[in-house]
Amino acid sequence: MTSVAAARPQGEADRSEVLREVEQRVLWLSTSIIQHANRVRPNTSGLKVGGHQASSASLASIMTSLWFRHLRPEDRVSVKPHASPVLHAINYLLGELDESYLTTLREFGGLQSYPSRAKDPDPVDYSTGSVGIGATAPIWGAVARRYVENTVGGAGTGRQYSLLGDAELDEGAVWEAILDPGVAELGEVVWIVDLNRQSLDRVVPNIAAGRLQGMFAAAGWQVLTLKYGHLLEELFTRPGGAALRARIDEMPNPEYQRLLRCDAQQVRDRLPGGDAEIARLVSEVDDGMLLAAIRNLGGHDLDALDSAFRSIEDTRPTVIFAYTIKGRGLPTQGHPQNHSSLLSDQQWRALAAELGEDAERPWRRFTDGPAARLCAETAARLRRPEYPARKPPELPVDIGRTPSGTTTSQAALGRVLLDLTREAPEAAKRVVTVSPDVSSTTNLGGWVNKVGVWSVAERVDWFADDAETILHWREKPTGQHIELGIAETNLVGLLGELGATWSRWGQPLLPIGVLYDPFIERALEPWSFGIYAGGQSIVVGTPSGVTLAPEGGAHQSITTPSLGIEQPGCVTYEPAFAIDVEWTLLASLARLGKPDGGSAYLRLSTRPIEQTLAAVPADSAARERRRSQAVAGAYPLRRTEKPKVTLAVMGAMVPEALAAAERLEASGVPADVVCVTSPGLLFEALSARQGRSDAPSWILDQVFPAARATPLVTVLDGHPHTLAFLANVNRVPHAGLGVTRFGQSGSLEEVYRYHGIDTDSIIRAALDVGDQS
Repeated sequence: MTSVAAARPQGEADRSEVLREVEQRVLWLSTSIIQHANRVRPNTSGLKVGGHQASSASLASIMTSLWFRHLRPEDRVSVKPHASPVLHAINYLLGELDESYLTTLREFGGLQSYPSRAKDPDPVDYSTGSVGIGATAPIWGAVARRYVENTVGGAGTGRQYSLLGDAELDEGAVWEAILDPGVAELGEVVWIVDLNRQSLDRVVPNIAAGRLQGMFAAAGWQVLTLKYGHLLEELFTRPGGAALRARIDEMPNPEYQRLLRCDAQQVRDRLPGGDAEIARLVSEVDDGMLLAAIRNLGGHDLDALDSAFRSIEDTRPTVIFAYTIKGRGLPTQGHPQNHSSLLSDQQWRALAAELGEDAERPWRRFTDGPAARLCAETAARLRRPEYPARKPPELPVDIGRTPSGTTTSQAALGRVLLDLTREAPEAAKRVVTVSPDVSSTTNLGGWVNKVGVWSVAERVDWFADDAETILHWREKPTGQHIELGIAETNLVGLLGELGATWSRWGQPLLPIGVLYDPFIERALEPWSFGIYAGGQSIVVGTPSGVTLAPEGGAHQSITTPSLGIEQPGCVTYEPAFAIDVEWTLLASLARLGKPDGGSAYLRLSTRPIEQTLAAVPADSAARERRRSQAVAGAYPLRRTEKPKVTLAVMGAMVPEALAAAERLEASGVPADVVCVTSPGLLFEALSARQGRSDAPSWILDQVFPAARATPLVTVLDGHPHTLAFLANVNRVPHAGLGVTRFGQSGSLEEVYRYHGIDTDSIIRAALDVGDQS
């Protein structure tokens, strides 16, 4: 761990003064953007608008130094959510944001609450706003950049910066990322921790900076500490300076924060803490110098920041702990409740006078002089090349095989990927799979053997000559499978960045993440945020549901089937048969890597199912009709001449539904069976029919035609609400079967009976709902 002292190279004084002028303008603009949104713009709803003037001020020095001195066009930066106004202020000074947007913070169609790649009008490298996810995104961005450069080329080099608040280090996702073994090899990753020692509600009593620094060092990171600026460092060289340093080092956070709210005499009374040496030292310092020195922390000292950025090694990840003052330069600086506080109009105007700004013309750019030249030079230096967008490679819609025998939808996943390497090799080259140490148990073994495992450098496979080794772990920079530790947040974070390469470097990838379905909900929030940020990927959850029978309630997944209805930008498929896996996976891959694309979630099962039950048509036209229906959300699996009930079933429950239909017909109750592959697409189709969207609705006419409207039973290995809306297609009586409680261990028959989704339960529900018609 290294402490970085402020040092100004000879001849840098003038340059630093110019940078200080820019820093003050950045502080003013970011403060005023928030001020206008809350104090000037009319608020017709009366709801709090918000913004974070103190959090923005905390980062103004760091961001000014980084952008105007050290950033390169190939670098990428993730900005902590509450400092978004600073990013907009800098982009404005660089000519990347029109003045008209400065009055639109948190307004509909204006600047977003937090940095957004998808919705902000100015350049944003990473969407942030969900604690921990924005901080870790550049780690996965570094992996994605290296992967693109290693496999298809065109991504170049560049550092990946994270600007995060110290309270964000409380988030577990941060440590899951730091501890992944591969991260220690990513020398382009640089984190800058805004160590202002405050959270939303208070001064954190024991921020334990030393412990945090030790944790980073233990993970193999270069650790730099920016604690004091040049004014304090100069005081430390005077008689009594060593005692003063020790006093401040040992001072509790709240006590130091209190000093920031004191006048000069109060500082002289409080700071010595009974030490005569310190008392003599501070008595010799004039009021202005004393107050400036006590606020002169390293994170606000441009020379100290320069030294820190120049000390980055680039051979391993770097973290810079930059001590700062929350609200630095504002009347609210250092106050324990300043997180969401806003300046009064009087305070804002006083700030304008202090900074030499015009409150009547708050949006001035630099028009001439050294500061204007620095802005122009920085804008030219940071101008990025245009990356031509490449179309994703063509994908087949049907490989043409008809699976037979007994297999699982999970096993079909690996086979489709291997088929793709033969049938569409150019598309297969763009596929990258990611899993959290479950490659073999999710049937990716054959794919991994075929394409190899991606790593920063090639490694020896010591088991290559072991005849009993089935899964060959060949690690190389051109491998197409990435294995992470058992941390689902890491997996979907990486998926989001792999799925965004089409928009960063014009290189589309086809990323597929495979994890156990019970853990989907653990990964859902960061995956959803990745989709919001423009990352397009496929998540495969397998095995799923209570069909895991012997594993009991601990590993069941009840709510995951409805993701396609609830998650924007995502299509959900739950295929029953191997051919359905092929068709829906190919359709999902075809949605990736383009501006109008999207993500997909496939829910697969380990239940072996006889594939002849799929009754795939032999005629090519009829087969294509079946494929298009499966991709659109459902297809008729069994039709009777005059049905009295319809069974709509999804995934692993198809054998029970078909068995129930046969027994019902033998009892004089003919039953149609519809195999649902995507409840989300069917819901969109119904919404379109009702005039609430422009999605296609033809699938409803083919699968649930009005002429065949009957009472409906829906059944799935998941919560019954997922398919309940289907009763509204033809407004028929409905019974919904599914899983609504924690499970039990047992055989498949016992578990299905326990949850009421076995064949007998389906028959009883069909007879009951039929009586209602």
